[in-house]
Amino acid sequence: MSTPLSQAEQFKGLVEWLGKAILAPEQFTLGYNGEASEFIRFNKGKVRQAGQVQQASLSLKLIHDGRHADVNLTLAGEPNVDKQRLADALRQLRDTLPLLPADPYLLLNPQPWNSHNVQNQPLPDTARVLEEIRSASKGVDLVGFYASGPISYGYASSEGAFGWHQANSFNFDWSLFHSNGQAVKASYAGADWDSERFARRMQLAREQLSFLDRPLHALAPGEYRAYLAPAALEEVMSMLCWGGFSAQALASKSSPLQKLYAGDAQLSPLVSFDEQVSQSLSPAFSGEGYPRQDLSLVKHGKAEQQLVSSRSAAEYGLEVNGAPEGEAPSALAMAAGSLVQADILKQLGTGLYISNLWYLNYSDQPAARLTGMTRFATFWVENGEIKAPVNTMRFDDSVYSLLGSQLEALTAERELLLSASTYDQRQTASNLLPGALVKKLTLTL
Repeated sequence: MSTPLSQAEQFKGLVEWLGKAILAPEQFTLGYNGEASEFIRFNKGKVRQAGQVQQASLSLKLIHDGRHADVNLTLAGEPNVDKQRLADALRQLRDTLPLLPADPYLLLNPQPWNSHNVQNQPLPDTARVLEEIRSASKGVDLVGFYASGPISYGYASSEGAFGWHQANSFNFDWSLFHSNGQAVKASYAGADWDSERFARRMQLAREQLSFLDRPLHALAPGEYRAYLAPAALEEVMSMLCWGGFSAQALASKSSPLQKLYAGDAQLSPLVSFDEQVSQSLSPAFSGEGYPRQDLSLVKHGKAEQQLVSSRSAAEYGLEVNGAPEGEAPSALAMAAGSLVQADILKQLGTGLYISNLWYLNYSDQPAARLTGMTRFATFWVENGEIKAPVNTMRFDDSVYSLLGSQLEALTAERELLLSASTYDQRQTASNLLPGALVKKLTLTL
């Protein structure tokens, strides 16, 4: 009996077939997305649903005389069936191309390249993970979702480029609910399951849960010292990444960080952001067929590089640096500070400890001014001690304040926050972030 082909071998076989089926001067690019994931849903600390998903798909682009068209198809995992599906897709695109205009901003990478990266660290044993979750959540109402498994990406082109990437990872996203309806939200993700690190994360969540017993502390609108935990800071960064570092947004003057890149504003010298592909789960090549590299986006509070996709490069005369089509970071890493975990409350003194934020939007995008709500475990702290939970409040403040003039310290420990999205398939996007202590956060209601 023959050994089943691996995903990489199946993809390579399809690329070779497509290379022979193309009629010069046609060109093609072929993308691959796949996963073999295990999903487990928890309610009241018990497994309520478990399942596995194995899927793979192709995205084929056919190019001829400046025209191009795309089609996506699901793979069956059977070479003959998949070649037939690819042949049908190729015929469909050939019929479509004559109906389309030429694209003036199409910029194919003419260089052949090869990239192969398989991060296949052994994933945690499911039985062991379940036992640790069961033990750590004993006596509390835990609701959560655990996902684990390899995610694969491939890319090939008629110009001789070929890339393959596989990353094994897990992501446990959970909440601990109090009988009064309030909750503490937490997550633990990565490639290597560390029992001690998970236990510490769960213990912190349980400690925060115990404070939700206390009567709510009423706050009036105003300015308060605040500590933003990494999960809260991630919400701020998610908004900034929406066009903040994009070459297209900067060229069209629509970036929320326009003033930073123009040199008219700056962040705190403590702040540095990198697109750190080399130490992440993300592939070292883009879906547009360009190798990716580590980029310094902001260094010591001042803007440096932009994220440049092929279309922005063609339109604005820039050099492609492997950014994806949306020009948003997929492996954002913020430099750590010196504030140690044990000293956070002491350094905060009196103010707000904010675990999570949500419903963020821009109240003044050119000024990078954000508004949003506190969520889950937000506490009032006095003299370095948590006194009471705080009701949901709205904040409205500028990033140039929160990460600029009012930033006091960043934590020495950073948290890896993987995308929990399972839309279409699991993702490899990540944020590596510290917590931030700010002198002033403005609450409006």
